[in-house]
Amino acid sequence: GSVVASYPYDDSVTHSPTGVYSKSADDEVFRYLAKAYASHHPIMRTGKPNCPGEERETFPDGITNGAQWYDVEGGMQDYNYVWANCFEITLELSCCKYPPTSELPKEWENNRESLLVFIEKV
Repeated sequence: GSVVASYPYDDSVTHSPTGVYSKSADDEVFRYLAKAYASHHPIMRTGKPNCPGEERETFPDGITNGAQWYDVEGGMQDYNYVWANCFEITLELSCCKYPPTSELPKEWENNRESLLVFIEKV
């Protein structure tokens, strides 16, 4: 896990494991939506999730192009965009894939405003 808003494409022409910006035709819209979410999240907006084992990983403005972060061939986000014209972003909300129940109220508070802003954009 991490704390970042990721947008298409997740796959790149070169299939390099990381570091290739894979721009979609709607790149500006995706960046806008990802930034709208990230800018209202107290951790995400810093661009420094500080996840255990990945402390040096950073994301400018709390967002990333999927393939630039890491290449995913055949991912659902890209599939839905290409074949169903669905504009999706992927929200990584926690360093922990399965946070304990006791942390869920804090996660809700971290994401509440971001979710409302995102819904307004949609």
